[in-house]
Amino acid sequence: MKKITHTLALTLLALTSPALFADEAAIKKALSEFMPGGQIDSVKPSEVKGLYEVSMGGNIFYASEDGKYLLQGQLFDAEAKKNITETKLADVRKASLDKVGEQKMIIFKPENSKHVVSIFTDIDCGYCRKLHSEIDQYMAQGITIRYMFFPRAGKGSDSYKKAVSVWCAADKNKALTAAKKGEHLDAKTCENPVDEHMALGEAFGMNGTPMIVTQKGNILPGYVPAAQLAKVLTSE
Repeated sequence: MKKITHTLALTLLALTSPALFADEAAIKKALSEFMPGGQIDSVKPSEVKGLYEVSMGGNIFYASEDGKYLLQGQLFDAEAKKNITETKLADVRKASLDKVGEQKMIIFKPENSKHVVSIFTDIDCGYCRKLHSEIDQYMAQGITIRYMFFPRAGKGSDSYKKAVSVWCAADKNKALTAAKKGEHLDAKTCENPVDEHMALGEAFGMNGTPMIVTQKGNILPGYVPAAQLAKVLTSE
């Protein structure tokens, strides 16, 4: 989590289109004109009077009641010493992952599953490969791993093409394991969710791979050994 001193440095953006009423429709109208193409999932009053909480993809923004101003940052309850935004973001991440659905993920599931995590992975990332090389250890801990792709080199890169080839393989799990071992893959193309994965990772604030998202929507950046991850998941 970013330092409080950093997150309190909120960015105040003036919207170009004023709205006349403090309601969901007015705020949605102002935001849609300011951020065309953005998917607004919900608008509701925040804990601060006159400030509305706006959920967009994997992000939360705050809007003035007239829809004229937008705040980007994290809201804290100073008395309770609680990060309100991060708590809400966890729920937003869960909903976003549910929207993608397991049919668009590559899943490694143990016989006795106790926990579920979603992992954004890059086939050519060293720590991603290390994590997957220990997949049996995660299975032994009862951790179901749902993989999503985030080739850090970007769309059209070799890593991106490998991700697409893995998805398009007859046996996705086998192809992913082979790719992470550096084995040759036949280049394939088909309808795939790689772009959707990347967009969601960016919305979640990706700054490196692997990125683990727990079943409760919390983020664990980087490689986490199986036994340690199991302890974290048990304590959530």
